[in-house]
Amino acid sequence: MARNQEKAMSLLSRWYAYQKDLLNPDGPPRRPYLATECNSLQQAEKWRLQIIKEIARKVAQIQNAGLGEYRIRDLNDEINKLIREKGHWQDRIVDLGGPNYHKIGPKMLDHEGKELPGNRGYKYFGAAKDLPGVRELFEEEPAKPPRKTRGDLMKDIDAYYYGYLDDDDGLLIKLESEVEKKARSMAIEEWKLKKETGEIDRMIEEDERLEREEEEKKRKAMKKQQEIEDNNEEMDTEDQANIPDIPSQQDVELELLRKKKMELLQKYASEDLQRSSENAKTLLGLTLNI
Repeated sequence: MARNQEKAMSLLSRWYAYQKDLLNPDGPPRRPYLATECNSLQQAEKWRLQIIKEIARKVAQIQNAGLGEYRIRDLNDEINKLIREKGHWQDRIVDLGGPNYHKIGPKMLDHEGKELPGNRGYKYFGAAKDLPGVRELFEEEPAKPPRKTRGDLMKDIDAYYYGYLDDDDGLLIKLESEVEKKARSMAIEEWKLKKETGEIDRMIEEDERLEREEEEKKRKAMKKQQEIEDNNEEMDTEDQANIPDIPSQQDVELELLRKKKMELLQKYASEDLQRSSENAKTLLGLTLNI
């Protein structure tokens, strides 16, 4: 609400100034609204200096943080507007054949402002930098350390990295020998203490007992394995005994010949001849093989 009232007061002041200019046309000339309306290099230089003075006055005013948030915002907007207008007049001066103030002109007032990241062109001056919502935007996050590449990591890897040169200075050997002596003396003291208390003898007896048990387990396992092998051999022998004899090639040929003779005899011999032949063979004790 207060901001709207301040805007209204500003508009009222402008309206009074406009009326004053209308009533007093012979007063000092007003700065043209557009820089292109000015065709005099001297007048363009004059209006540029006037804008610089206004910027300096407003920059000095905006340093006061007690003006209030709305007044500070209005002043900051006016300063940015004047800076843009100054740029237009400097371009007009170049068009009229004057010097290029973009390159040679002082920029101290412009450098007092600070731009937000990603908001190019609009600057904050003085107390405007500490306004709510602006101060947080200016707080930059700490830059992350650059990530090392594989090549950067490999630069630090040498013989020292793998410990190949640890013994060259002689310090490690000296430290290891001291630690070894200390550990050896502690181990001897511990062994003597166990020897006095009889713990060494108990440990030896326990080791011997465990060895006997281990040997007994191995012996039983070997005996059981031998029994299993013997049983397997007996079973193989029985299986071989139950397998019938396989006729040889000669037996097969004789059996085929016998069947062929029987077929021929049944086909061409009479029944009386067959009976007489069988009786003769029976008397002689022969088989039916012909």
